[in-house]
Amino acid sequence: MAARLSEDQQAIREAARDYLRDHADLDRLRRHIDAGGRADEALWRGFAQELGFAGLGIAETYGGAGLGPVEQALVLEELGRTLAPIPFFESAVLAAGLIDAAASEARKAALLPGIAAGATIATLAAREVSGDPLPAAIGPVLTGDRLTGAAHYVPFGDAADLLIVAARDGEGVTLLTLPADTNGITVEPLTSLDLTRPLARIGFDLELPADAFLGARGGAAAALESALARAGGLLAAEQLGVAARSLEETVAYAKERVQFGRVIGSFQAVKHRLADMKLAVDEARAAVGWAAAAIADGEDVALACAGARVRCTEAALACTADAIQLHGGIGFTWEHHAHLFFKRARAAATLLDPPAVHRERIARALLDNPASEPPA
Repeated sequence: MAARLSEDQQAIREAARDYLRDHADLDRLRRHIDAGGRADEALWRGFAQELGFAGLGIAETYGGAGLGPVEQALVLEELGRTLAPIPFFESAVLAAGLIDAAASEARKAALLPGIAAGATIATLAAREVSGDPLPAAIGPVLTGDRLTGAAHYVPFGDAADLLIVAARDGEGVTLLTLPADTNGITVEPLTSLDLTRPLARIGFDLELPADAFLGARGGAAAALESALARAGGLLAAEQLGVAARSLEETVAYAKERVQFGRVIGSFQAVKHRLADMKLAVDEARAAVGWAAAAIADGEDVALACAGARVRCTEAALACTADAIQLHGGIGFTWEHHAHLFFKRARAAATLLDPPAVHRERIARALLDNPASEPPA
């Protein structure tokens, strides 16, 4: 994140880090996984409701703190460092951002306070089984007032109270809001690579109530694409946290693991690998700072967010893979936590489209505005 933070921003980061250190350590995470847990409800209550982090980016008018993307990115980085199995990104960032981008003031007033308070968990249900890029690959289909089809790979879909559904409606895209317990909705938990971010398949076969439409019918493609871009830029902060924690753990191990009578951190080959990891983390941090600033300023948002996603995806994948390698034989075992970070990095790489899609968006943004470029 940005090198210069205000006192309030530093306090937010420290509050998130302290709470997660005390309530979301890796031993607790392993017990949660071994028990077959999905979302950690107790951790979510404390993080979202007691600390109020669910409302960070939501306007005060709707019960939030009225802060911005920098503060959200700071919290997401801390969540990436702990792999906390809670739907902060899905509900407080992505779903809240979609509502803010597409809904009328009346609908915002009805939906956002619950999300801001942490009482309502919301998530986006949109993608078809192919996993192709959004908004082209939308699974749910709207015919008249009947919603059919399914959304696949819905993060925290089995923990959600509210579904933000993107549906194909003729030639356009329509956004809908539906309580998860609505008749005609089925939720099927999926086995996923990342054991800390559960996925679900959500099926639809129902007649829509009158208040289901979030915005103009058939005209939500631009709002969806904009909200996804912004959310992607913030998801990069979580990936930064994954990479940074992997680096720190590996440096600490290299200082204590002895081989051939020396700590392995004294070997030149290990030093080079650790230096590469440090460079990747520093570049990722700069990219997240650029994306957060772009979202806050409303300038070059698509370029900055796509750039951050590419850089942070690469950093998370490289650092988590190197962490496994440099931990040697123990790094490959189920008992060691290195694989949990590697799996989060691998799954997050495709959560809102893979790096190839973001590179295409970078090229398109530069073609549309050749003067745009990352800050020096």
